[in-house]
Amino acid sequence: MSFSVRILGSGAAVPTLQRGTTSQYIQCQQRHILIDCGEGTQLKLRKYKIKFQNIDIILISHLHGDHILGLPGLISTMQLLGRTKPIIIVGPKGIKAFVMSLFAFTELKDIFSINFQELEQDTIGIVYEDKCISIKTFPLKHRISTQGYRIDEKPGKRHLDKHAFDKTGVSVAYIHKLISGEDIVDNNGVEVKYLDVTTPPNPTKSYAFCSDTAFHLPVVEHIKNVDLLYHEATFIDKESERSTQTYHSTAKQAATIALKANAKRLVLGHFSSRYKDTNQHLTEAKEIFDLVFAPNDGEIFNV
Repeated sequence: MSFSVRILGSGAAVPTLQRGTTSQYIQCQQRHILIDCGEGTQLKLRKYKIKFQNIDIILISHLHGDHILGLPGLISTMQLLGRTKPIIIVGPKGIKAFVMSLFAFTELKDIFSINFQELEQDTIGIVYEDKCISIKTFPLKHRISTQGYRIDEKPGKRHLDKHAFDKTGVSVAYIHKLISGEDIVDNNGVEVKYLDVTTPPNPTKSYAFCSDTAFHLPVVEHIKNVDLLYHEATFIDKESERSTQTYHSTAKQAATIALKANAKRLVLGHFSSRYKDTNQHLTEAKEIFDLVFAPNDGEIFNV
């Protein structure tokens, strides 16, 4: 799978034996991304046989403990296992002080290179980009500065129509330009239009992460038409007053955001430990949006 999301932790603030605190592992175009790093994340990585050292980028939504308390331990383990490859950590302002102060107290020295990218409150924009993917951040609505993230694939090369190309008689040396969307003229003056000998690239996919947040309509503009949306659903509808007080969302509110954003599929999460199961979350969300999932820890979604 070139673009997949594994739910490492699907629970809210209090971890249970069934659900860990928030963390997700994303593979996209051979990039390895961790979103949030709650307590016990490295144990989940081991459980699901995910190599720590493959992680290139860590995205942190906010500085509440259930989203960051696993981060110093994970970085420390990477160091103990001999990591030398740099890592990027993106998160709200203060994430660097949090991590580095713990390393100072625990006397963790000679740490590998960490490129911290701290975000001011309500930041909107691209935080990472290369030839294959881009990652955009946008503000959520929570008790403290909190950011959502959207990961988008970039279009790949076009596909060669071998039969049409062979009829042109031009050298295979021109294939790279043609599948890159360039017209060519060969050394013999033969002109070939790329549209005549190639077909469109594979459709690009996108994933958006929204946790923790109250019901917040402005987020819709940042997640429009996303292929897979993760939106927190800490509470069911009868606790809607509690969700408002704590700046969290209900399953119905998550589904409403998905519907307004024209998302293709919705994954719920950040479930309060007060619930023994997520049946009511699913029932309420499906009243508004059809393709909804309430995963257990360890489940994988192919974007």
